[in-house]
Amino acid sequence: MVEWTEAERRAIESVWEKIDVNVIGPQALESVLIVYPWTQRYFGVFGNLSSVSAITGNPKVAAHGKTVLKALGSGVKNLDDIKSTYAKLSELHSEKLNVDPDNFRLLADCITIVISTKLAAAFSPDVQAAWQKFLDVVVSALSREYH
Repeated sequence: MVEWTEAERRAIESVWEKIDVNVIGPQALESVLIVYPWTQRYFGVFGNLSSVSAITGNPKVAAHGKTVLKALGSGVKNLDDIKSTYAKLSELHSEKLNVDPDNFRLLADCITIVISTKLAAAFSPDVQAAWQKFLDVVVSALSREYH
């Protein structure tokens, strides 16, 4: 079990309150697909992902980015039970979708980068450290069902 200080809890909740899921989610997923093009193999049903403009203009990418960020909100609401919160998603990604778990880390990094550009000075080193700790715990929980 992860121990959270009150300052970390406040920082994580503060970041979450400032996030627009409809903006951050799509931008983070777009970033993953552009910067790490091999991740596109998991999104074959999304249609054309052959260029930056195809990715950024793809409504399925945007919709899935929103879904991912909404799921991240569940972790914020359940800081003391993140493993259980993401148990079914871990199983789905491991057993059915066969997603390489390292991709969770890549997405977490892109989420952090997009958030940092939006929050600027409000994303101070202490706030970023708490947010990174949170995302590390989420990535660990999502990777739990892998053998």
